Amino acid sequence: MSRMVKRFFLLVVVLAAIAGAAGWVVYSRVNASYRGFAGSEQFVDIPTGTGAGTIGTMLAEAGVVRDPMTFRAALWLSGRARDLKAGEYRFDREVTPFEVIDRLARGDVYKRLITFREGLIIPEMAQVFEERGFGTAADFARAAQNASLIADLDPEARSLEGYLFPETYALPRGTSAAELVAQMVGLFKRLYTDTLRADAAAAGLTTRQVMTLASLVEKETARREERPLVAAVYRNRLKAGMGMQADPTAIYALQQAGKYDGNLSRDDLQFDSPYNTYRYSGLPPGPIAAPGLASIEAVLHPAPVAHLYFVSRNDGSHVFADTLADHNRNVQEWQVRYFRERRNR
Repeated sequence: MSRMVKRFFLLVVVLAAIAGAAGWVVYSRVNASYRGFAGSEQFVDIPTGTGAGTIGTMLAEAGVVRDPMTFRAALWLSGRARDLKAGEYRFDREVTPFEVIDRLARGDVYKRLITFREGLIIPEMAQVFEERGFGTAADFARAAQNASLIADLDPEARSLEGYLFPETYALPRGTSAAELVAQMVGLFKRLYTDTLRADAAAAGLTTRQVMTLASLVEKETARREERPLVAAVYRNRLKAGMGMQADPTAIYALQQAGKYDGNLSRDDLQFDSPYNTYRYSGLPPGPIAAPGLASIEAVLHPAPVAHLYFVSRNDGSHVFADTLADHNRNVQEWQVRYFRERRNR
């Protein structure tokens, strides 16, 4: 074998060794966990339309992957270069490049939670939206006026009061008030099923009437076992042509006028508003809060009782009565005597 041939084979062996070593380094890096950021968490916001090369650079600069080349090698090996999705991603531990790729390919974007409890009105929801840092209260309040979102079920609606379903929502950062409001109405529509709509039709109630009654129930009691009883009172009163005479409607009327200070006086019960059911008979013009599903179901399936009255026991529960005489006795016991005894202690 000539010297030249020997040198050629030596060169091939050396190059193979170098390639093997380089391949081993790449293999080791793409399979090794890495964390190059100092804090407890790192966010990477990938805009729509960002290419794989730029994504690798962003991840490397954020300390999520070791370097762009390692990321590109892992991406090539995974075959998922076309699957990467835009969004904000949160990393709080060391991960391999393949784990990063899998998260981006699944679109596992970071989401924040926002909870709206039952019984809130639009301004209160707007305040929650602002306090959780999603945007301004004004943005939410403005989005909640888009009654077109519920026009198919309630063509009389002038806002989304009552139709923003109370729930905990998981939202990507940057979710707008309009997007959240649409999601809340969408959840209401899914939960207000065809079966419930059929029950409403059978009872001769429109969606607006159901939600108005449900909002009264929601504001009157937080006890699940009492909701069908409270619903029965209002359904019975409506059937008998009696006034609802519901304190929450007077409070809502005052809130709408910016005059509610947290206390409801005897004079407040005469505040002139179509929402005040002490002044106007029948149901108020629309919902006075966002009811939960239990209150909606209670309205459509009220307890089979003849109750027309109820009064608070001052512990969150109520005592019910069929006649005015019984109701007056309950008022004496649970309101007049109760508070008199408390004052005298």
